[in-house]
Amino acid sequence: MDGNGRWAAGRGLPRLEGHRRGVEALRRTVRAATDLGVEYLTFFSFSSENWRRPAQEVSDLMGLLKLFIRRDLATLHDSNVRIRVIGGRDDLSPDIRALLDEAETTTRGNTALTLVIAFNYGARAEIVRAARRIALGVMEGVIAPSSIDENLFARHLDTTGIPDPDLLIRTSGEQRVSNFLLWQLAYTEFVFVEQHWPDFDRSTLEDAIREYGRRDRRFGALSSAEAKVG
Repeated sequence: MDGNGRWAAGRGLPRLEGHRRGVEALRRTVRAATDLGVEYLTFFSFSSENWRRPAQEVSDLMGLLKLFIRRDLATLHDSNVRIRVIGGRDDLSPDIRALLDEAETTTRGNTALTLVIAFNYGARAEIVRAARRIALGVMEGVIAPSSIDENLFARHLDTTGIPDPDLLIRTSGEQRVSNFLLWQLAYTEFVFVEQHWPDFDRSTLEDAIREYGRRDRRFGALSSAEAKVG
Protein backbone atom coordinates (compact mmCIF):
# COMPACT_ATOMS: atom_id res chain seq x y z
CA MET A 1 0.00 0.00 0.00
CA ASP A 2 2.36 2.66 -1.25
CA GLY A 3 2.05 6.42 -1.65
CA ASN A 4 0.22 7.70 1.43
CA GLY A 5 2.87 10.34 2.08
CA ARG A 6 3.09 11.43 -1.55
CA TRP A 7 -0.70 11.62 -1.76
CA ALA A 8 -0.72 13.96 1.23
CA ALA A 9 2.24 16.05 0.04
CA GLY A 10 0.58 16.60 -3.33
CA ARG A 11 -2.39 18.13 -1.52
CA GLY A 12 -0.43 20.16 1.00
CA LEU A 13 -1.59 17.90 3.84
CA PRO A 14 0.40 16.29 6.68
CA ARG A 15 1.59 12.72 6.16
CA LEU A 16 -0.74 11.54 8.91
CA GLU A 17 -3.74 12.54 6.80
CA GLY A 18 -2.36 10.39 3.99
CA HIS A 19 -2.14 7.44 6.36
CA ARG A 20 -5.71 8.09 7.58
CA ARG A 21 -6.97 8.07 4.01
CA GLY A 22 -4.94 4.91 3.46
CA VAL A 23 -6.93 3.20 6.22
CA GLU A 24 -10.14 4.24 4.43
CA ALA A 25 -8.79 2.68 1.23
CA LEU A 26 -8.06 -0.51 3.17
CA ARG A 27 -11.68 -0.64 4.36
CA ARG A 28 -12.96 -0.10 0.80
CA THR A 29 -10.72 -2.83 -0.54
CA VAL A 30 -11.77 -5.37 2.08
CA ARG A 31 -15.44 -4.73 1.23
CA ALA A 32 -14.78 -4.97 -2.50
CA ALA A 33 -12.71 -8.15 -2.17
CA THR A 34 -15.46 -9.76 -0.12
CA ASP A 35 -18.06 -8.83 -2.76
CA LEU A 36 -15.84 -10.21 -5.53
CA GLY A 37 -15.33 -13.57 -3.81
CA VAL A 38 -11.65 -13.15 -2.96
CA GLU A 39 -10.75 -15.73 -0.32
CA TYR A 40 -7.40 -14.36 0.90
CA LEU A 41 -6.35 -10.71 0.96
CA THR A 42 -2.95 -9.68 2.33
CA PHE A 43 -1.93 -6.12 3.20
CA PHE A 44 1.67 -5.08 3.82
CA SER A 45 0.73 -2.66 6.59
CA PHE A 46 4.04 -2.05 8.41
CA SER A 47 7.43 -3.46 7.55
CA SER A 48 10.24 -4.30 9.93
CA GLU A 49 12.18 -1.51 8.17
CA ASN A 50 9.47 1.09 8.86
CA TRP A 51 10.71 1.47 12.44
CA ARG A 52 13.47 3.62 10.92
CA ARG A 53 10.95 6.33 10.06
CA PRO A 54 10.70 9.46 12.26
CA ALA A 55 9.46 8.62 15.76
CA GLN A 56 6.34 10.78 15.41
CA GLU A 57 5.29 9.05 12.20
CA VAL A 58 5.80 5.62 13.77
CA SER A 59 3.73 6.73 16.76
CA ASP A 60 0.99 7.98 14.42
CA LEU A 61 0.96 4.67 12.55
CA MET A 62 0.70 2.69 15.77
CA GLY A 63 -2.22 4.89 16.79
CA LEU A 64 -3.98 4.21 13.49
CA LEU A 65 -3.44 0.47 13.91
CA LYS A 66 -4.99 0.54 17.39
CA LEU A 67 -7.89 2.64 16.13
CA PHE A 68 -8.51 0.33 13.17
CA ILE A 69 -8.65 -2.78 15.32
CA ARG A 70 -10.84 -1.18 17.99
CA ARG A 71 -13.27 0.32 15.48
CA ASP A 72 -13.32 -2.33 12.77
CA LEU A 73 -12.81 -5.65 14.56
CA ALA A 74 -16.50 -6.06 15.42
CA THR A 75 -17.56 -5.20 11.87
CA LEU A 76 -15.07 -7.63 10.36
CA HIS A 77 -16.14 -10.33 12.79
CA ASP A 78 -19.82 -9.78 11.95
CA SER A 79 -18.90 -10.06 8.26
CA ASN A 80 -17.36 -13.51 8.89
CA VAL A 81 -13.85 -12.21 8.12
CA ARG A 82 -10.95 -14.03 9.69
CA ILE A 83 -7.83 -12.04 10.60
CA ARG A 84 -4.34 -13.51 10.43
CA VAL A 85 -1.26 -11.51 11.37
CA ILE A 86 2.20 -12.33 10.01
CA GLY A 87 5.49 -10.81 11.11
CA GLY A 88 7.69 -10.75 14.18
CA ARG A 89 5.95 -10.23 17.52
CA ASP A 90 8.62 -10.84 20.17
CA ASP A 91 9.86 -7.24 20.11
CA LEU A 92 6.44 -5.55 19.93
CA SER A 93 5.06 -3.58 22.85
CA PRO A 94 2.63 -5.58 25.01
CA ASP A 95 -0.38 -3.43 24.05
CA ILE A 96 0.17 -3.88 20.32
CA ARG A 97 0.81 -7.60 20.72
CA ALA A 98 -2.37 -7.96 22.78
CA LEU A 99 -4.43 -6.20 20.10
CA LEU A 100 -3.08 -8.45 17.36
CA ASP A 101 -3.72 -11.54 19.47
CA GLU A 102 -7.26 -10.34 20.19
CA ALA A 103 -8.00 -9.79 16.50
CA GLU A 104 -6.84 -13.29 15.61
CA THR A 105 -8.56 -15.01 18.53
CA THR A 106 -11.89 -13.22 18.05
CA THR A 107 -12.12 -14.09 14.35
CA ARG A 108 -10.48 -17.53 14.38
CA GLY A 109 -13.68 -19.41 13.52
CA ASN A 110 -14.73 -17.19 10.62
CA THR A 111 -14.88 -18.74 7.18
CA ALA A 112 -15.35 -16.00 4.58
CA LEU A 113 -12.46 -13.76 3.55
CA THR A 114 -9.18 -14.29 5.38
CA LEU A 115 -7.61 -10.87 5.91
CA VAL A 116 -3.85 -11.25 6.37
CA ILE A 117 -2.09 -8.30 7.99
CA ALA A 118 1.67 -8.21 7.51
CA PHE A 119 2.81 -6.17 10.51
CA ASN A 120 6.41 -5.73 11.63
CA TYR A 121 7.03 -7.98 8.67
CA GLY A 122 10.10 -8.54 6.53
CA ALA A 123 10.43 -11.52 4.22
CA ARG A 124 14.13 -12.12 4.91
CA ALA A 125 13.46 -12.12 8.66
CA GLU A 126 10.56 -14.52 8.12
CA ILE A 127 12.82 -16.94 6.24
CA VAL A 128 15.42 -16.70 9.02
CA ARG A 129 12.71 -17.43 11.63
CA ALA A 130 11.66 -20.50 9.65
CA ALA A 131 15.24 -21.71 9.39
CA ARG A 132 15.70 -21.31 13.14
CA ARG A 133 12.49 -23.26 13.86
CA ILE A 134 13.66 -26.08 11.62
CA ALA A 135 17.16 -26.06 13.11
CA LEU A 136 15.66 -26.29 16.59
CA GLY A 137 13.52 -29.22 15.46
CA VAL A 138 16.60 -30.98 14.14
CA MET A 139 18.47 -30.34 17.40
CA GLU A 140 15.53 -31.74 19.38
CA GLY A 141 15.37 -34.81 17.13
CA VAL A 142 11.84 -34.15 15.86
CA ILE A 143 12.96 -33.22 12.33
CA ALA A 144 15.30 -35.39 10.28
CA PRO A 145 17.58 -33.36 8.00
CA SER A 146 16.68 -35.68 5.13
CA SER A 147 13.01 -34.68 5.52
CA ILE A 148 13.64 -30.98 4.87
CA ASP A 149 12.08 -29.99 1.56
CA GLU A 150 10.08 -27.05 0.19
CA ASN A 151 6.83 -28.24 1.77
CA LEU A 152 8.36 -28.64 5.21
CA PHE A 153 10.06 -25.27 4.97
CA ALA A 154 6.80 -23.58 3.93
CA ARG A 155 5.05 -25.03 6.97
CA HIS A 156 7.51 -23.16 9.20
CA LEU A 157 6.93 -19.78 7.58
CA ASP A 158 4.58 -17.19 9.09
CA THR A 159 2.13 -17.94 6.28
CA THR A 160 1.65 -21.62 7.06
CA GLY A 161 -1.85 -22.64 6.03
CA ILE A 162 -2.21 -19.61 3.73
CA PRO A 163 -1.96 -20.25 -0.03
CA ASP A 164 0.70 -18.42 -2.01
CA PRO A 165 -0.65 -15.24 -3.62
CA ASP A 166 -2.04 -15.42 -7.14
CA LEU A 167 -1.78 -11.67 -7.64
CA LEU A 168 0.36 -8.89 -6.16
CA ILE A 169 -0.84 -5.32 -6.63
CA ARG A 170 1.54 -2.49 -5.84
CA THR A 171 0.39 1.12 -5.95
CA SER A 172 2.07 4.47 -6.56
CA GLY A 173 3.99 3.33 -9.64
CA GLU A 174 6.71 1.56 -7.64
CA GLN A 175 7.97 -1.64 -9.27
CA ARG A 176 9.72 -3.69 -6.60
CA VAL A 177 8.67 -6.17 -3.91
CA SER A 178 10.44 -4.41 -0.99
CA ASN A 179 11.16 -7.50 1.10
CA PHE A 180 7.57 -8.74 0.90
CA LEU A 181 6.71 -12.47 0.77
CA LEU A 182 9.90 -13.36 -1.10
CA TRP A 183 9.32 -17.11 -0.76
CA GLN A 184 5.60 -16.98 -1.48
CA LEU A 185 5.77 -14.75 -4.58
CA ALA A 186 7.74 -17.25 -6.67
CA TYR A 187 4.94 -17.66 -9.24
CA THR A 188 2.73 -14.70 -8.40
CA GLU A 189 1.51 -12.35 -11.13
CA PHE A 190 2.44 -8.69 -10.54
CA VAL A 191 0.29 -5.67 -11.43
CA PHE A 192 1.65 -2.17 -10.84
CA VAL A 193 -0.73 0.78 -10.74
CA GLU A 194 0.09 4.49 -10.80
CA GLN A 195 -2.49 5.48 -8.19
CA HIS A 196 -1.34 6.33 -4.72
CA TRP A 197 -2.87 4.00 -2.16
CA PRO A 198 -5.44 6.48 -0.72
CA ASP A 199 -7.06 6.65 -4.19
CA PHE A 200 -7.27 2.86 -4.57
CA ASP A 201 -10.88 1.76 -5.01
CA ARG A 202 -13.07 -1.08 -6.24
CA SER A 203 -12.63 -0.19 -9.91
CA THR A 204 -8.83 -0.33 -9.56
CA LEU A 205 -9.09 -3.73 -7.90
CA GLU A 206 -11.42 -5.00 -10.61
CA ASP A 207 -9.05 -3.73 -13.33
CA ALA A 208 -6.14 -5.55 -11.68
CA ILE A 209 -8.13 -8.78 -11.44
CA ARG A 210 -9.12 -8.49 -15.12
CA GLU A 211 -5.45 -8.01 -16.02
CA TYR A 212 -4.60 -11.08 -13.94
CA GLY A 213 -7.24 -13.03 -15.87
CA ARG A 214 -5.40 -12.27 -19.12
CA ARG A 215 -2.13 -13.74 -17.87
CA ASP A 216 -0.97 -17.22 -18.90
CA ARG A 217 0.24 -18.81 -15.66
CA ARG A 218 2.64 -21.60 -16.62
CA PHE A 219 4.52 -22.28 -13.36
CA GLY A 220 7.61 -23.11 -15.38
CA ALA A 221 5.79 -25.37 -17.85
CA LEU A 222 4.73 -24.65 -21.44
CA SER A 223 1.65 -22.58 -22.13
CA SER A 224 -1.37 -24.47 -23.43
CA ALA A 225 -0.76 -23.09 -26.93
CA GLU A 226 2.91 -24.11 -26.87
CA ALA A 227 2.04 -27.58 -25.58
CA LYS A 228 -0.37 -28.11 -28.52
CA VAL A 229 2.31 -27.09 -31.00
CA GLY A 230 4.77 -29.48 -29.35
